[in-house]
Amino acid sequence: MSLMLKANPNPNPNENAKKTQIVDLGNGSSVVYVPKFLAYDVAWEFFNYLDNHIPWTRPTLRVFGRSCLQPRDTCYVASAGLPDLIYSGYQPHAHSWDDFPLLKDILDAVHKMLPGSTFNSLLLNRYKGGNDYVGWHSDDEKLYGATPEIASVSFGCERDFFLKKKSCKSPQERSDEKPPSKRFKKSSQDQHNFTLKHGSLLVMKGNTQRDWLHSVPKRAKAETTRINLTFRRVLLD
Repeated sequence: MSLMLKANPNPNPNENAKKTQIVDLGNGSSVVYVPKFLAYDVAWEFFNYLDNHIPWTRPTLRVFGRSCLQPRDTCYVASAGLPDLIYSGYQPHAHSWDDFPLLKDILDAVHKMLPGSTFNSLLLNRYKGGNDYVGWHSDDEKLYGATPEIASVSFGCERDFFLKKKSCKSPQERSDEKPPSKRFKKSSQDQHNFTLKHGSLLVMKGNTQRDWLHSVPKRAKAETTRINLTFRRVLLD
């Protein structure tokens, strides 16, 4: 643990700002992508710790009236006193930040990169290979507020991250039962694709959760593990 702290995992905001990609999605929605948020070697130190020390679980979800195994491992960390997180009929146990001090180091690095942000919960996902994925969904639960800011840090194998505009003709879809298609038009103003690199940071802001869906599709050639940390601010009742 001390080795990681000496490695100074906190990013240099001025240096990263030069490499930051900002995408205006329109109507008050935007995405910020920092491909080199954490130093390469330090990010691998984090990856090895997360892969081996987090109490991963693969829960059974209830999706469209059917039970299915979530196609990725997960763990939930949150500050004391927050409302419970429930999705697709599953309520994960909320671990304390004190259970995993290293996660607080990563949280501090995110806060340093995003002045004014205050995240108090973390959903960790581990994709153990190319068949693990997350289906189309948006994080628009009431406990995150009307315009939540959501920050995701990626470790390990690169994976595609897709965004598509919600259709007003059909209800919102959240499905871990059907993997999203890899076919995607990168040039469409209603669709966007990011390659989430090892040690990168992606932030969704404004009305993104209201107006857009996102997913991580299967990847046939992805034979190694990817770990994603998604930080959110849960509002008090």
